[in-house]
Amino acid sequence: VMAKFAKDTLKAKRIALMVSNSSAYSVGLAKFFKEAFLAGGGEIVDELKYSEGDKDFKAQLTRIRGANVDAIFNPGYYNEGALIVKQARDLGITLPIFGADSWEAQALIELGGKAIEGAFLCSHYSPQDPSPRVQDFVKAYKAKHNATPDSNASLGYDSVLVLADAIKRAGAADPTKIRDALAATKDFPAVTGNITIDAQRNASKSAVIVTVKDGAFQFVQSIAP
Repeated sequence: VMAKFAKDTLKAKRIALMVSNSSAYSVGLAKFFKEAFLAGGGEIVDELKYSEGDKDFKAQLTRIRGANVDAIFNPGYYNEGALIVKQARDLGITLPIFGADSWEAQALIELGGKAIEGAFLCSHYSPQDPSPRVQDFVKAYKAKHNATPDSNASLGYDSVLVLADAIKRAGAADPTKIRDALAATKDFPAVTGNITIDAQRNASKSAVIVTVKDGAFQFVQSIAP
């Protein structure tokens, strides 16, 4: 999804990666991004490494500044992500910088301050998504809990919906039949997007791109897999 966003929305052809070599999540996400971005005709110009807990990224960013790239992707956590964006702006790097769902924390905005404005990240859901399914869910959730549902709430809700649908299709309270029905789930209309369980039993669905604007996360677009 992030490779599609970089190519189609940012119109980026040349990307620099900043990857945490001490995080399996970061390394794995960088791998999937590279494969998809290269397959779409893009170019990974450079891949800079750092470790969790690092505070100074100026050496990597200075190298990126001279590499003539269109955007920077940081598949890492919000602690380092906020500092990367902040230090990039301090160095005069104005090009788009984007992260993954691991950036989705209020601490990203608190740590990044004004520098984080305009940065992008992906999420499973946004309460600002104009989709009728999303807005009906937000309205019902607010009425019951007097609060705006976050991504965890939307995922938990969808998990129950998918399970209930599988039980209904199984036609019996039989664990094997329910398991097989879950595995056969295809294009199930959920809050976070139409869900299909793939051959590896992963949920394939759309993702949401958000940006930081006026000190808050704001919906940008939904992208299908």
